[in-house]
Amino acid sequence: MKRRTLIRVFVFSAAAAGVLLIRNVILMRENERALRTVEAGYTHALEELSLAADNISNTLQKQLYAGTADMQAKLSQQLWRDSAMAKAALSQLPMGDATLENTSKFLSQVGNYALSVSGKARESGSVTDDERQRLSELWEFSQRLRDDMWKLENRAASGEGLFAESDTGEPPAVTEGFTEFEEGFDSYPSLVYDGPFSDHIMEKTPLMTKGKDEISREAARARAEAALGVSDAVLSEEYEESGKMPSYVFSAADGSASCAVTKQGGYVSYFLKNRDVYSESVSVEDAIDACDEILKALGYNNMKYTYYENIDHVLTVNYAYCQGEVCCYTDLIKVSAALDTGEIVGLDARGYLVNHRRREMPEKLVSVRTVQKKLSPELTVLSRGLAVIPSDGGEEKLCYEFKCESADKTHVLVYFGAQTGREEQILILYESESGTLTM
Repeated sequence: MKRRTLIRVFVFSAAAAGVLLIRNVILMRENERALRTVEAGYTHALEELSLAADNISNTLQKQLYAGTADMQAKLSQQLWRDSAMAKAALSQLPMGDATLENTSKFLSQVGNYALSVSGKARESGSVTDDERQRLSELWEFSQRLRDDMWKLENRAASGEGLFAESDTGEPPAVTEGFTEFEEGFDSYPSLVYDGPFSDHIMEKTPLMTKGKDEISREAARARAEAALGVSDAVLSEEYEESGKMPSYVFSAADGSASCAVTKQGGYVSYFLKNRDVYSESVSVEDAIDACDEILKALGYNNMKYTYYENIDHVLTVNYAYCQGEVCCYTDLIKVSAALDTGEIVGLDARGYLVNHRRREMPEKLVSVRTVQKKLSPELTVLSRGLAVIPSDGGEEKLCYEFKCESADKTHVLVYFGAQTGREEQILILYESESGTLTM
């Protein structure tokens, strides 16, 4: 080979090597920036969870000292909002294979129980000794959660690399920070109240799965992939969930998605996509339409949108099953949509699976006009219909539901027993731009 040719070969090879080196450096820097962005998102979510846990503990302590029903109501609303924020932050953290069942249970129950207590206090004028004892026990648990979360947040803030990948390339997981809290539930109080997360409801044998054939793991995986809209390569992790609703649980190795499918019947009971949502470009109406579609795609039909809440740009829509003209508020499903793209990022159908069945409706009912005459003269009826509502003891009651408006434009739901004509329940709708709270 001529000398000139050798020089050209050398020059071209060196240039190619240089280009590859520069490209690799650029890719490494881009990867480092991406990792820093992910770590920053996780750290922010952990800080939000720590702040929410702090607020929950402080508010519970204030409730122990509140002497009036009005103050109980004010504090319970704040506690409900704080627990919702904590659940939203928790959903953004990488959890690996863990489900954090006890932590999720605590955050779900604490706000709803406080609302139930304050609602009763408005009727009776005071909180009972038993209810105050339950609040005290919840406060003790909240202190533990608060302390554990701040310890974890301090580790992340000190630069320990809490969310960095391991040497084996495994994705990060922060489950170790919840271990002590998860394992300390031996003394957790049994909370029985009129709400969707009451122990007497959560511990029931699901009616939808009872007697159904068990599906294979492969069939369950296919349903999880379809629900999440991902390929079979994404859901690389799997384990089994026991309890009253045994399920296959599939998740992505990076913690970006998880889905549970019941062994009996193969129903998608819940799923979650973990990602940050920073903006809103999708309307509430379009987001609700997207939620409607996912329910139909999963075979959950005849569901009626009741109300929604918007927390951190994620719209969570509450649905109840309708049997003909009767709205069954016991058969509940929650669906969450990200308002930046309209993507469905969460679904929880466990309340529906526990309670749903075909109901035999009584034929002899009190006249609706007779019942309507019992309404307060302070209220104007906007609409009326039949509804099934839960009672304190876990039974169901068929009621006339009246949606009313007061003189100051407050919306109120009033329920009368359809067979007895007795006034059973009153709910006030607190409506804002972020959604509707019923109390």
